[in-house]
Amino acid sequence: MHAVKTVSAFVGRWFALIVVLAGAAAMAFPSSFDGWGPAVPWLLAVIMFGMGMTLRGSDFAYVAKRPVAFAIGVGAQFVVMPALGWAIANGLQLSPDLAAGVILVACAPGGTASNVIVYLSKGDTALSVAMTSVSTLLAPLLTPALVLLLAGEYLPVGFGDLFVSIIKVVLAPVLLGLLLRRLAARAIENVLPVLPLVSVAGIALVVMIVVAASAPTLATVGVLVLVTVVLHNLLGLSLGYAVARACRLPEPARRAISIEVGMQNSGLAASLATTHFNPAAALPAAIFSVWHNVSGSLLASYWARK
Repeated sequence: MHAVKTVSAFVGRWFALIVVLAGAAAMAFPSSFDGWGPAVPWLLAVIMFGMGMTLRGSDFAYVAKRPVAFAIGVGAQFVVMPALGWAIANGLQLSPDLAAGVILVACAPGGTASNVIVYLSKGDTALSVAMTSVSTLLAPLLTPALVLLLAGEYLPVGFGDLFVSIIKVVLAPVLLGLLLRRLAARAIENVLPVLPLVSVAGIALVVMIVVAASAPTLATVGVLVLVTVVLHNLLGLSLGYAVARACRLPEPARRAISIEVGMQNSGLAASLATTHFNPAAALPAAIFSVWHNVSGSLLASYWARK
C-alpha cells in the first residue's frame, strides 16, 4: 500500500504532463484508437464512481453552515462559465462543432481535481468539496437546460437525451459510490489511495480517444482551440474571484470559488460531445482537461506562497 501511495502521489503531481503525453501519443498513432468512442461515457462513469467513494455525508454540511458563501459559489459556477463560453464562442466566430464543444465545457459542473487545487491554494476546502458535490448533483437538470439555451442551434438533441446521459454517467455512479462508502466504510478506506490513479488513467484515456478521433481537425484548428480554452479558463478564474470579492467573502472562500468556477468537469463535456455530437465537439473538453490542471497548479503555487 505504501508503494501505491507513492505512485499515486507521483501521478497526482505530474497529472498535467501525463495527459499531455497521452494526447501526443494519440496524435502520433490515431488509428490505434479506432472504435473506442463508445468507451468514453463508461470511463467517465468509473471516474465519477470513484469521486462518490471519496464523499461523506458531512461534506454536505457546509451548505447549512455557510449558505451564503455556498449559494454565491454555485450561482457563479452556473452563470459565469456558461456566459463566458457563449461570449467567447461567438466573439471568436467558432465553427458550430467547436462552439458547441466550448459551451458543453462551460455548462459542466465543477472539476473533480478542484478540491485538491483549493487545498494546495490554502483556500476553503470544505466550501470547494460542497460546491463540487452539489454542482455535480445539480448537473442533470442545469447542464442540459443551459446547453440547450446557449447551444441549441448546434446540438441535434433534446433536454431528455442530455438529462438521461448525465444521470447515467454522473449522478448514478456518484450516488452509488457515496452509498458504498456509507455501507462499507472500512473497506473503502483501504482503496482510497488507488482512486487518483484510476482518475488520471480515465482522463488520459478520454483525452487519447477524443484526440485520436479528431486528429485531422486538431491539426488545422489546434491553436484556435487552445486560445479559446486558455481564455475561457483564465477569465473564469478571474471572474470567480471577483464575484466572491465583490460579495465580501473572506480570502479562503474567494480562492475556493475562483478555482471551482474556473475548473470544469471536462470529462462530462467530452462524454456528451462524443455521444450526442461528434469528435470535433469534444476537442475543447480534451484540451481543457490538460490546461485547467496546469493553470490551477500554477495558481495554487502562487497563492500558497502568499
